[in-house]
Amino acid sequence: MKKVLISLIISVGLMSAAQAGDAVAGKSKAATCGACHGADGNSLAPNFPKIAGQGERYLVKQITEIKNGDRQVPEMMGFVLGLSETDIADIAAYYSSQPAGGGAADPALVEAGKRIFLGGNEATGVPACIACHSADGKGMEAAGFPRIAGQHAAYTEKQLKDFYSAKRTNDASNVMRDIASRMHMDEIKAVSSYIQGLK
Repeated sequence: MKKVLISLIISVGLMSAAQAGDAVAGKSKAATCGACHGADGNSLAPNFPKIAGQGERYLVKQITEIKNGDRQVPEMMGFVLGLSETDIADIAAYYSSQPAGGGAADPALVEAGKRIFLGGNEATGVPACIACHSADGKGMEAAGFPRIAGQHAAYTEKQLKDFYSAKRTNDASNVMRDIASRMHMDEIKAVSSYIQGLK
């Protein structure tokens, strides 16, 4: 697993920097995005991700891959097909500049979720989430690793299950698919809840 993470970091580091976006221009371009993600990116619906405070690089990658069909999100296709690279960069800059909202973890799942998030599961080869997403869940923008702190538990759980089943395949070097495939469903549920409670 360490070799996979090292190769991922190196490959991400060698990628060219994304076009810098204009957050002011992005605000008006993001108007239709607000219907699902909230005007400031703090979605109220648990099936739509919170994207406020998310790294620009990560947002650009996801929007571009959804547009290109490399990540399957049918409900977004009508919104992203007409976006130019500049539009995508501007929208990403806008949402990245917004303060991220928080959430609360299920008290019954906190200990189990915290154990996986901070320490992984050595017996099954699941690494700690903090290796890429940091101890506070704010991710690593320079490496393109997403912010996950405060994300809706239902959304995180679905993404982990999609990686587990290889329904979602846009993770570099299969890292998330490999990690999720080693997790039990109760671990996925617990860590998703714990992430929702990170401030």
